[in-house]
Parts: sequence; C-alpha cells; structure tokens
Amino acid sequence: MIRTLMQVLLLTVMAFSLQAKEQTFGDAVSEDKLVAISTILASPSDYLNKTVTVKGAIVGVCEKRGCWMELASDAKFEKLRIKVKDGDMVFPVSAKGSQALATGILKEVKLSLENSKKYLASVAKRKGETFDVSKVTQGVSLYQLVPVGVKILD
Repeated sequence: MIRTLMQVLLLTVMAFSLQAKEQTFGDAVSEDKLVAISTILASPSDYLNKTVTVKGAIVGVCEKRGCWMELASDAKFEKLRIKVKDGDMVFPVSAKGSQALATGILKEVKLSLENSKKYLASVAKRKGETFDVSKVTQGVSLYQLVPVGVKILD
C-alpha cells in the first residue's frame, strides 16, 4: 500500500514537471534584438536608453515583491538586473535557475561615492580579489534593464 502511494506520488510529480510551461510577463519578447549581457556591460553607453533583449540564467529574484531578477551574463561574475516598478510584473522566486529572456530599455543607476565603495568591495570579495577602497575617488554607474516583456523558459 505504501509503495503504491509512493509510486502514485512520484508519477504525479513527474507529470507536473513535464507540464511546466514558459511564463510570460508584459509584452512579447523581441528575440531579434538579442544582445549578450557581456557585450552590453562592456560598452553600456552604446545601449543606454535603447531597446535590447538579453538572455541568461536567473540567479536572483526579489523575495519580497518579485520586482526584480538578476540574469547571469555569458561572462563570469557578471549579471544584469531586470527591474520593474513594484506590481507591474511579479517574478516568482521559484524561477531561480531557469533561463529567461527580457526585452526592455537599458537604464543607468548612478551610485554615490560611499555606495560605490561598498558595491566595488562586494564585487571584489565575490571574485576573490583584493580591494583598496582608497582608490575609489568617484561614484560608479550600474546598469539595469527596465523590461516591457519577459519570458521565463522551463
């Protein structure tokens, strides 16, 4: 009896996972505008305030409101934040590890000097590099995509 229940449960879980579908948010994704995240981050001024599509593994999702997610770049230690106004789209935390496509406008976020030091120290720590905070003399800019359409692939 217990073995039969376990088999039914296993079959149910397998059937559910086979039925998993893509999740879409907002408008359709424009795959013809696909640009590698590493290309964008190498020269963000070329893409600033322009519509682009990016693709990557979801490595982070806002756990409070689902208002952002981070896509891993094709280059090591890089990622790009996909950020919406709270409630416009709600990205599920369960999407972590899935691939996603996002079409939107690349925006610049300028950090203060103090926040730049904290941010750059955390990046160096993540990469296992030494960091000299005294060498940071001005604020840095971060870039994020404000999406009009997102597709989470399963």
